[in-house]
Amino acid sequence: MTGASEGNGLHHHLRRMTGRDPYEEHRVATPLELLFDLTFVISFGVAASQLAHALSEGHLGTGLLGFGIAGFAICWAWTNFSWFSSAYDTDDWLFRVVTMVQMSGVLVLGLGLPRMFASIEHGAHLDAGMMVAGYVIMRLAMVFQWLRAAWQDPARREATWIYAIIVSAVQIGWVALVALAPPFGVALALYVLLGLGEVAAPMLAERRTGTPWHAHHIAERYSLFAIIALGEGIVGTVAALSAVVADQGWTLDAALACIAGMGLTFGMWWVYYMLPSAEILHHHRNRAFPWAYGQLAIITAIVATGAGLHVAAYFIEHKAHIGALATILCVALPVGIFLAVVYALYAYLVRRFDPFHFWLLLATMAVIILAVVAAANGVGMTTCLLIVTLAPLVTVIGYELLGHRHKQEVLAEQAVEDPKS
Repeated sequence: MTGASEGNGLHHHLRRMTGRDPYEEHRVATPLELLFDLTFVISFGVAASQLAHALSEGHLGTGLLGFGIAGFAICWAWTNFSWFSSAYDTDDWLFRVVTMVQMSGVLVLGLGLPRMFASIEHGAHLDAGMMVAGYVIMRLAMVFQWLRAAWQDPARREATWIYAIIVSAVQIGWVALVALAPPFGVALALYVLLGLGEVAAPMLAERRTGTPWHAHHIAERYSLFAIIALGEGIVGTVAALSAVVADQGWTLDAALACIAGMGLTFGMWWVYYMLPSAEILHHHRNRAFPWAYGQLAIITAIVATGAGLHVAAYFIEHKAHIGALATILCVALPVGIFLAVVYALYAYLVRRFDPFHFWLLLATMAVIILAVVAAANGVGMTTCLLIVTLAPLVTVIGYELLGHRHKQEVLAEQAVEDPKS
């Protein structure tokens, strides 16, 4: 056995970083990984709060652009660590200390988000200096980890060196961009190019030997990250409920606000876990990259839904500078994006189209449109939120009645297919 299993976990002396067994049984997230995830609660909270504030003020461009930059930065910081950990977690004292350094970088990244949003609103230049400082902290630690793997795992030295080189080069680009402080439009274009460089690194590094990431482990890691994101839905629910109680007291609307927020969060959680991620990736590792990039869209949509619930709270408190229609769109659109991406990822993973899914998605989108129409026609905000809550419920009911049979058939087929298909 290799990795963290050496020494039976009785000590954390240095161990050789030769890579974990990608088919290790009962591989689950470690306490260190769970602790690492907690640092992203802060970053997601700040990003959602900034988005909600911008949208409630009617600053749509500021909110969407700032949240897009923030969402990518946060998710990619998590992605870098999690895939490396899935492949090379030794759980020795050095790995733990370096992970603590990365956690510190995540906190610095989160602290830089308000400045970035403010700079977009003023439009002179893009102030991401503190965010990049957080990335510098994380990347120095990450490059050290890749170099350690390159030294101690000769069989995969090509892949680990590619990671180390590209991560270093892109980080130098981020630092140069902040130091040069070009005009806003130029900076934004360069951010896009550097972002493409970030996502290209895994595809280039994993082409040949690759790294020994674990399919079930990485699927679990993303599911836990989704739960962190869903926490913003609970925060938004509390905000909406507090707004109703402060405005009207403990009324029927207060009960509806609670049901809507918690029902929506719970429904999205239920839908997310319908994805057969671990089972498919176990047999078809080559499907990992599109799946992982799709996960970024899912996670950001979940956080945006929580922000939308917070916008609804501003509206109920009469603090929003937008109308009921715009407010309900702040919730309905990210929910629609979340559901659409989940369906798309499901179809991509199983490589088979089920007509029943088409009708389910159509009915789901019809519910979202109904909520928007209701808001446009003066229906109360809590009632509109309750209608949006029914959107994931359509998928849940359809899956539990019939959809699970399709999933069972597909998984049985995938298990016997050629993994190189």
